[in-house]
Amino acid sequence: MGLDVDPQEFSRADRTRHREKVHRCLDVFERMLNEAVFDTDDPKTGLEVELNLVDEAGDPALRNAEALAAIADPDFQTELGRFNIEMNVEPGFLRGGGLLRYEEGLRRSLNQAEVQSASVDAHLVMIGILPTLTPDHLTEETISANPRYKLLDEQILRARGEDILIDIVGDERLRTTADSIMPEAACTSTQLHLQTSPEHFAAYWNASQAIAGVQVAVGANSPYLLGRRLWSETRIPLFEQATDTRSEELKSQGVRPRVWFGERWVTSVFDLFEENVRYFPALLPVTDDEDPLTVLEAGGTPTLSELRLHNGTVYRWNRPVYDIFRGVPHLRVENRVLPAGPTVVDTVANAAFYFGLTRALAESDRPLWSQMSFGVAEENFHAGSRDGIGALLYWPGVGGVPVAELVLRRLLPLAVQGLESWGVDGAEIDRYLGIIEQRCLTGRNGAEWFSQRMKEVGTDGAGLEQRLGALRTVLGEYREGMHSNRPVHTW
Repeated sequence: MGLDVDPQEFSRADRTRHREKVHRCLDVFERMLNEAVFDTDDPKTGLEVELNLVDEAGDPALRNAEALAAIADPDFQTELGRFNIEMNVEPGFLRGGGLLRYEEGLRRSLNQAEVQSASVDAHLVMIGILPTLTPDHLTEETISANPRYKLLDEQILRARGEDILIDIVGDERLRTTADSIMPEAACTSTQLHLQTSPEHFAAYWNASQAIAGVQVAVGANSPYLLGRRLWSETRIPLFEQATDTRSEELKSQGVRPRVWFGERWVTSVFDLFEENVRYFPALLPVTDDEDPLTVLEAGGTPTLSELRLHNGTVYRWNRPVYDIFRGVPHLRVENRVLPAGPTVVDTVANAAFYFGLTRALAESDRPLWSQMSFGVAEENFHAGSRDGIGALLYWPGVGGVPVAELVLRRLLPLAVQGLESWGVDGAEIDRYLGIIEQRCLTGRNGAEWFSQRMKEVGTDGAGLEQRLGALRTVLGEYREGMHSNRPVHTW
């Protein structure tokens, strides 16, 4: 959600003042897009990985404060749940071995962090949803100590006016309620960042939306929640429901959800920020003293802190980001589709596929989004989340097609082309896209591996307590595979 905030109460006057300031920031942002010099000459990429903490048995370890103290690295930060932490990777260029640097840097940092956090009986797990979670782990008492999370919880529940309903129908059904936003903490993701210019932002965002269904299908890694086998990427419907500020009546009236795929292709990054301001009331109406127009006219770079904080509480699957580095503003697409894991090399393979395919589509002479309706892209996204690597998706020119066939025949060659444009050498392309290819040929990603192992352990028809024992067993095997850094299709 961007910036830290202090615990506080908000009055009606606070909300009015904040709304006026957000609109002022939006006006200044529009002027900056027309006049300011953004950092566009040499775009970087980046990534963040959210991690779960477990004890030796594989149960959630509610020790993120202790783990972070042991790790003692500013690249590791708190997340919503006391069993979560997040790791930020230094942004870099893809050319000249950038993907390999990501893999080596991630492995080195995670290996060091594992050794240090193990000293407080908190072991790191990269997976979209920790399968050993129980309802007791998703309560208000397990929210991290950072005040911003408690404040966000209060504001979302106040806006909703009632408990949160979680109702997911997959291979089985889960229907439960929560009196806090803690079910959101069950969702641990990999977030990819792609810097681009104002002129090209819309093309990269549209391309990211168009391939979201493919990404999540190939990379699915969240089949179990609270003991039940649901979607291949259960993280998607869970996050959509766990952060929903709407009552049933507001849903019926067509009010937009804060976890949002969107509703149209865009022509400018301004479209997205303007929609966020127009459709969504502020959850955290914190206002500072900066006058963005005065700063801009004095030759400075406005922080636009109110606009950025508001933007961080609208959870688009591909989020527009305005940020500043060394006094120079830049824009990024933050791709939030993918789960964490299963391994570092799988994570970098997912990143390579996204960075390459997005660039090829964004620079195409005939944009993909001119051939596909936005509604179809959203349907693909949910079909890929539900059915994973076995999903049937719609694609222009071929109609309904199995996602594995689509990737092998059409999208991998485009991803190769895009990575070559980024300056990635052939050996790296073969290493990482070869993993995507083998996943599609074997039909095995993280979700499929975990589900298959659960069947082999023999949990069909078992009670939830017996199944929890099996989940601990399979999670232990998963952790061994994760630490081996062998791609999940080879497990």
